[in-house]
Amino acid sequence: MTLNIEVYKKLLKVPKGRITTYGDLAKTMGLKNGQRAIGVIMKNNPFPVIIPCHRVVKSNGEVGGYAYGEKTKSNMLSKEGITIKCGKILDFDKKKYFF
Repeated sequence: MTLNIEVYKKLLKVPKGRITTYGDLAKTMGLKNGQRAIGVIMKNNPFPVIIPCHRVVKSNGEVGGYAYGEKTKSNMLSKEGITIKCGKILDFDKKKYFF
């Protein structure tokens, strides 16, 4: 099984209304300093509607990039109950999902 598929399977565990970070997802996959690798995997997500790559954010609480634009990502997160102000997630620590 490829790393991409393993990462996508892991990401499916993050429920609506919760987020994880590129770094946390990398750590759970055993990738030390693998944030960029996770970013590339998210960018290449073939099923963004099914695999919720919009729930992966920066470790400083910023929303971060998205294939369809940061505004779309913010809107998707907002619809799931994540509050965002000036590009940052409010109550970031309370919204994080821990694997």
